[in-house]
Amino acid sequence: ELVVQFQVLNQSCQCLAWKPRPVGVWPRPGESQHVVAGYSDGTVRVFSVSRTEMELKMHPHAAALTAVTYSTDGEMILSGGKDGIVAVSSPRTGMTIHVLADHKGSPITVLQCTRKQYHELGVEGGELWLAASSDRRVSVWGSDWLQDKCELLDWLSFPAPAGPEGLDSLPPSLAAFCPWEHGVLVYVGFGLQKEALFYSLRKKQVLRKISLPAFATSLSLSPAAPFMALGF
Repeated sequence: ELVVQFQVLNQSCQCLAWKPRPVGVWPRPGESQHVVAGYSDGTVRVFSVSRTEMELKMHPHAAALTAVTYSTDGEMILSGGKDGIVAVSSPRTGMTIHVLADHKGSPITVLQCTRKQYHELGVEGGELWLAASSDRRVSVWGSDWLQDKCELLDWLSFPAPAGPEGLDSLPPSLAAFCPWEHGVLVYVGFGLQKEALFYSLRKKQVLRKISLPAFATSLSLSPAAPFMALGF
């Protein structure tokens, strides 16, 4: 059953994310549900499902969007573009507070945020987040959005053989924080071997590798058990 439909004329919707619910807070009856969407014209739009209206339109990017997500508390929107630029914007004010050009020149394939303890990994802030781009690079950041802090924690670059011309034909570079193993991220992408890599942010090294039957095109880690779903 189609509940509600939002239509933006002459634009393609490239990526979507639901606004997370604050931890320990039960939804009140009729509480607003929000979806953020990234479009081919570089705009980010926030839609209220319960009010069936667009609440906010921002234009943090000059290129088409390729990834979008909320921070874990829902107070910030992180968006990535085809040109590799990552923007951090406030859905409250509509202002873009950070623009990060570290991945410039290569499309952003994944953006993911996760909670962390303040003392963990030696960076301030209650949040870790990562960005992956199609040139097989992953950046990991520690952030405290309220204090306007955003610190680069690690920069990973994965080798690969000389591939065919054009990145479009290569498998995507995908990364995710491991829910059952703190301080570890999982990476899959085009490389020397068909494998999934478990990388420790504490030890700054690959802990183990899992051979795969082919290069993965999608990746999701179970939040409840040590299971990994891969699509080929």
